[in-house]
Amino acid sequence: MSRIVDLSLDIYDRAPTFWPDPKTAVIPHLGIANMKYNITQLVISTHLGTHLDAPFHFFDKGRTVEKVDPGRGFGPAWVLNFADKGPKAEITRAELRRHEAKITKGARLIIRTGWDKVFPDERYFTDYPGLPLDACAYLAERGIACLALDMPSVYGVDYVAVHHTLLRAEVLIVEGLTRLETLRSERVFFVALPLRIRGRDGSPCRAIAVDGMSSAEMDALSAIQGITSEA
Repeated sequence: MSRIVDLSLDIYDRAPTFWPDPKTAVIPHLGIANMKYNITQLVISTHLGTHLDAPFHFFDKGRTVEKVDPGRGFGPAWVLNFADKGPKAEITRAELRRHEAKITKGARLIIRTGWDKVFPDERYFTDYPGLPLDACAYLAERGIACLALDMPSVYGVDYVAVHHTLLRAEVLIVEGLTRLETLRSERVFFVALPLRIRGRDGSPCRAIAVDGMSSAEMDALSAIQGITSEA
């Protein structure tokens, strides 16, 4: 039986993020006592928690988040297990090539390392494993559609170069996933959609996986991508 698994980190007051980024504030604004409804003010980074990167994040003339193709974050995805990786370890090109049959044009990849268990410790943002430049170049060469990770970013060292390599190739980058260890299937239906923030660089997103689907069910759901819709 299929089930929906929420892969998103919570957003809450003072939720941690990278040190130079905007700090998080979730502020009660009005309440039942005075207005008969609750409403809250959010002050958050566009890259808080589970989020999506648009090309504009690293290129002034890059595609902004409302112009990113939502289909790249909607469809079947392979879960690749690298849970043996320790702090600051690398997922190499050679290791990715062992999964070459899954790393095909238009593929969506979910990288599991287990690093989400370190959150919210500050080491989550400083010591995470990552994909170095040659590994990212391999994924870009293979033409994948989406790279989703349970780390806060792709790579902590050459972060500009790896993002340039992936975003130039129109790879959708989803960072900050959690609970990947609860997935039972190697192939899931993945959904990660951003807020429609006009002209900006990224957005928090609610990422989910539909786990345990049959191939027929996955094909039927994937067919939705072929339906023409207006933005």
